Amino acid sequence: MMIATRVQRALAAALALVCAVVYGALTLIRFHRFAINSYDNAIFEQVIKSYASLSAPVADVKGPGYHIFGDHFSPVTALIAPFYRMFPSARTVLLAQVVLIAISIYVIAVLAMRRIGTAVGLVIGVLYGFSFGLQSAVEVNFHEVAFAAPLLALAGAAYVDRRYDRVVWWSLPLLLVKEDLGLTVAVIGAVLWLAGERRRGVLLAVGGVVFSAAVVLLLIPAFNSSGEYTHSTLGERGMLTTLFDQVDRKAATALLTVAITGLAALASPWVLLVVPTLVGRFVNDVPYYWGTDYHYSLVLMPIVFIAMIDAIVRRPVLRWATLGGVVVSGFMMINSPVAVLVDPQTYEDPPRAQSARLVMSLVPKGATVEGDIGLLSHLVTDHTVYWIGSIGDGDADVKPEYVLFDVAAGIGSPDDVVAYAERAHGGTYDLIYDNNGYKLAQRR
Repeated sequence: MMIATRVQRALAAALALVCAVVYGALTLIRFHRFAINSYDNAIFEQVIKSYASLSAPVADVKGPGYHIFGDHFSPVTALIAPFYRMFPSARTVLLAQVVLIAISIYVIAVLAMRRIGTAVGLVIGVLYGFSFGLQSAVEVNFHEVAFAAPLLALAGAAYVDRRYDRVVWWSLPLLLVKEDLGLTVAVIGAVLWLAGERRRGVLLAVGGVVFSAAVVLLLIPAFNSSGEYTHSTLGERGMLTTLFDQVDRKAATALLTVAITGLAALASPWVLLVVPTLVGRFVNDVPYYWGTDYHYSLVLMPIVFIAMIDAIVRRPVLRWATLGGVVVSGFMMINSPVAVLVDPQTYEDPPRAQSARLVMSLVPKGATVEGDIGLLSHLVTDHTVYWIGSIGDGDADVKPEYVLFDVAAGIGSPDDVVAYAERAHGGTYDLIYDNNGYKLAQRR
């Protein structure tokens, strides 16, 4: 096995550090500017906060006392808990994702340089480091699949080096990242089988399928109040009908996923790992899954770049595909998430920032708050937070002390926060803040 030189390791570390600084700045600036994506970061912070206090992983955002295993099986997020205990903040969770991505960048850059050559390998490392899947993931805040990036990079590096025992050991932790990654583990087993590792391949393939099935059919329903897995939204029209809905958009996503490697990834069996993720997204009737935005392509990036490196190792002439990857990636950098960092306005306070900070200052630490996604992620650290409508009829004993809406964000929150609060929770609420679209009601 070829050993990386000291220069190659230094270059890879420098690249990973640069990407970490860029992505760290992007995620912290977006948080500072109150950029709205979803309530996911609030959910993950509540879960990690639970782990940090040695409690069951509860996400009150999804409902009072909601056990997160009833939604997704991602116990790997507990690894962030020790750091959150030292630095309890939403920023800790956001930066954890940046660190995980940076680790994967280092692994892939070192692999590319030592197996292909320093110059071409460094270019491949840069292409991966600023690939659209990584940028989009950072833009939408933390998600558990960030843990898959370094694991897939390490498993892929072992595959390129033909160290198949290590492929197995780096693949198995993927089962703790998210329930659907068991299918990716199964495909890794199939790829090992194609490489001649029959026994390991079969065991990994069968194990991945069985584990995912057990989690989806047994474990998650056991923790879910409805007794089912709620993310198998395949649509009433059937999988095949949904698969061919907006086929041009889905084809563009699939093409771009391999085009950023100059199509070289298609020459490696490792590229088969993208199949379960892409198929799972395309047969789902949620349109968000079909494009290149959000975090959904994060797990695909280390896969296709490992496949690219493997293909070039097998057929050195394919190193010229790197030029194609540079062209496609350069085109995608236009209006990309990191492009905002060169805009001076990015570093200025948005128009409503002062109002946002003022309205949050009126909510005492430790108070219970129901809100929309406008300021949800900013309140989780020091408050017990519920998402609008997540407090059901069976939770009559839960009476939030405050209800906070951002009615100017265009996210469908009721304009009359007092009427909503009194209708949903009874009692009397008083409007104590109303400015720039932020409306705060306090329970008497």
